[in-house]
Amino acid sequence: MSEDLTLVAENKCFGGWHRRYRHASAAVNCAMTFAVYLPPQVAAGAKAPVVYWLSGLTCTDENFMQKSGAMRAAAELGLILVAPDTSPRGEGVPGDPEGAWDFGLGAGFYVDATQQPWARHYRMHDYVVNELPAVVERAFPATGRRGIAGHSMGGHGALVCALRNPGRYGSVSAFAPITNPMEVAWGRKAFGHLLGPDRAAWAAWDACALIADAPERLPLLVDQGDADGFLCDQLRPEALAAAARQAGHPLDLRLRAGYDHSYFFIASFIDDHLRHHAHALVE
Repeated sequence: MSEDLTLVAENKCFGGWHRRYRHASAAVNCAMTFAVYLPPQVAAGAKAPVVYWLSGLTCTDENFMQKSGAMRAAAELGLILVAPDTSPRGEGVPGDPEGAWDFGLGAGFYVDATQQPWARHYRMHDYVVNELPAVVERAFPATGRRGIAGHSMGGHGALVCALRNPGRYGSVSAFAPITNPMEVAWGRKAFGHLLGPDRAAWAAWDACALIADAPERLPLLVDQGDADGFLCDQLRPEALAAAARQAGHPLDLRLRAGYDHSYFFIASFIDDHLRHHAHALVE
């Protein structure tokens, strides 16, 4: 079902190609769109590792590719970039019951829902971790070495994907992640809908809870702006720092003076993150 890719758009960029594709997803039971950047090394016949980028609330695959400025460094470092959408979409896919922006369409939270009506479509963890890499590695000259990164809700997703799947990724990083979703309003709302009322089930999707028993100590790179309006109420980087310290898990948490939650912040430090991934992934 997920084999056929339909090319939606393509643009040459820094000697490589940015492309958008649509395909039928078995994991989320609808059509999904993702973007890929193929660096010039791929055009020259080489294989390259893949860094998956998970975007935040209200975003699509387009935000990162258009606003982050990541493709210049990806071209230099020889990295394929892949950015999926942030949720399932389309006819029959339920959104927020009250029409709010912080849950549902554009806000899938990268978990596998267990509650109806969400469970049929909201299986973004399975899509990101299993189905999409299989599609990418069949369609493009990828080495099989993977990194994962993200922003805000997507930063939560990147941390959780890495912590839940030892050996799947060689590197992980995040910008302003929702580090402790079961203790903040955004996470409680999403987890309540998608996973039900049992908080024990929520812990399996919370980086601060997962880190204690993580079977792999993959180093975490996290950048956080200290002028971020969501810092105290929704993101809680201090909770991640405390959990990592208690577990002895390597964490490089960098508080950036004056930076907010926007893509101006991401663009300022994306090269550092891509070098972090390239150091672990490029042979």
